[in-house]
Formats: sequence, C-alpha cells, structure tokens
Amino acid sequence: MPDTFAAELCNFEMEKTLTFETPRQLSELYKDSQKNLDMAESCFGVRIVTREAWISVSGDNPDKVEQAAEFFKVLSEARAQGLKLGQSDYESIMKKAASGKIGEVRALFKNPIVYSFKRKSVVPKNINQKRYLQNIDENDIVIGIGPAGTGKTYLAVAAALKAMADKKVERIILTRPAVEAGEALGFLPGDLQEKLLPYLRPLYDALYDMLGAEETAKLMEKRAVEIAPLAYMRGRTLSNAFIILDEAQNTTMEQMMMFLTRLGENSRMVVTGDITQVDLPRNKRSGLKGAAEVLEGIDGISIFRFDKNDVVRHPLVSKIIQAYAAYNGEEI
Repeated sequence: MPDTFAAELCNFEMEKTLTFETPRQLSELYKDSQKNLDMAESCFGVRIVTREAWISVSGDNPDKVEQAAEFFKVLSEARAQGLKLGQSDYESIMKKAASGKIGEVRALFKNPIVYSFKRKSVVPKNINQKRYLQNIDENDIVIGIGPAGTGKTYLAVAAALKAMADKKVERIILTRPAVEAGEALGFLPGDLQEKLLPYLRPLYDALYDMLGAEETAKLMEKRAVEIAPLAYMRGRTLSNAFIILDEAQNTTMEQMMMFLTRLGENSRMVVTGDITQVDLPRNKRSGLKGAAEVLEGIDGISIFRFDKNDVVRHPLVSKIIQAYAAYNGEEI
C-alpha cells in the first residue's frame, strides 16, 4: 500500500506522487514493463515517471491525473490482498479507471471472496466473477452464459468444492452432454469414467488445479465427486448435492428440462455454456437458450450473463471472440 501521497499544482499542471515501501513493490504493479506504463500514459493522457520506490503522474487535466493515480492505488490494494493480477487484469482495471468506474473495481476488494483449497486459493478476478459467485451462493439454480475464458465453469467447480467443504452438500455431480458421441458411449474403450474423460476434461482440470490429482482421485473413489453422462440422469432425484452441467448449449430443450427437474432436497445446480458455440443439428434448439428465456424472473433461479469484457485469459482471447462474433454477425 502507498505510505505517502502528495498532490500539487504548478503552472496549471497537476502532479500526484505515490511512494511505496520498496522498488519491487512498485514495479510489480505494472508488471515491470515500460510498455504497460506507456499504455497507461496513452489511456489517461498523462505523463508517468517512476524512480526507485515512487511513481509520479502529471498532466494538464486534473481529472485524468486523479484517475491515473487511483488506478495505481487500486493495483496496490489488490496486491495487498495477495492477488496476482495478470496482464488482462491490468488492462481491464486501467479501462475501468479511465472511464470513471474505479469504484466498481474497489467493490471487488470489499468483503473479498476467497475459496482456499489444498493447492491454491480461488478469488474472483473481476466484478462479474464476484457477482457470479454471489449468485451461486444465493440461488438454488444459476445459469451462467458467456464466451470462453470468463471463468464460468472454473468458478462453478470452486463453489461446489467450497459448499462440500462447508458441509452444505454431501457430494458433487459433474455432467456434460457428449454431443460428438451422441450420448452413445458404449463403443469407447474403458469404464464409464474413462469414456467420459474427454468430455469432462475442463471439469477435471479445475479439480486438479484446486485439489491436486491425488485428492481428486480420493474424492472420486469415495463417490464424493461423481461423473455421469447427461443421458444417465433420467429418473434420478439428486439430493444433498451440488450439480454442474457444463457445455449446456449442446443440450436439447428436452434434455435441459429433464436435467433441471432432477433437483432434489438441499441441492444446488449450476448450468454453464456459450450460446455462440452450439454443436446441435440445425433442427434442434439449444436447451440453454430456451432455459434462459423460459426461466427468466423465477425466484431462486439466476440467469447470469458474462460478455467478452469478462474474459480473463490472454488479452487476445477477448479480441478473437469479438472478431469471430463480428464476422458471424452475432452479439456477445
């Protein structure tokens, strides 16, 4: 955190200086990259000079100088919470600050959500991710819709593990429509778990990332974590469970209704998908699209939408998504 803060007006130019405990503490804020400082200068229309453990922001527009200074202060606040902000976070927070929305970013660090697991802690990286986790905590069914890289599946797994650790549920059930195999998995080699592995890989990856392979295997052996094809859920009532349906854009309307009506006592469901990546035959309507329309406004059900600005992968991912959407004439 900055330990000194100075502001002065000289020849109608405003300057603000932030001083930090060590030069490294400062350089970590802008990822020790002159390119990032140049980017901030261009974004805010200010001059930025840094030496040792201080950074100075100056310019003719007091509002822009203030915004730039607040940007670096918020980066410092994030660091003080132990958050490791990536390049996309740096650029996202900078844009928020430049548009006068730095308060939204600060809200992310107020009463922070931190899920601590064996291998790592999971924290929301942007405002929408925090709201998404809050929605999951407050509703029995959450439908998360958005492009790749927004964290909708990863955070759902984190919320499920947290709910089980807090003994709110007894088990986690992971499912995903195996569209490529038409739900007919019998011809694939191996047992059911091995047959489903290619389709549930993102969910496995999230479990491994948070718990490690050994702990994940133990939970599966104890049936605390269960994987099941969507087609195998017909007729079941899923009680005391946290159920995640991934890639839900590839469910039919009938499959989606079947899945949602499996909800049992003391259970929660999170449905995730990207409506721009439907692999169903043209004569089949996506169950995810249908659910978002049919269930809107029902108490206990949240329809949560991410957009391209919420992508937290490499900065180019958001641009790729936007470019393809424009090419296809789609809105994200």
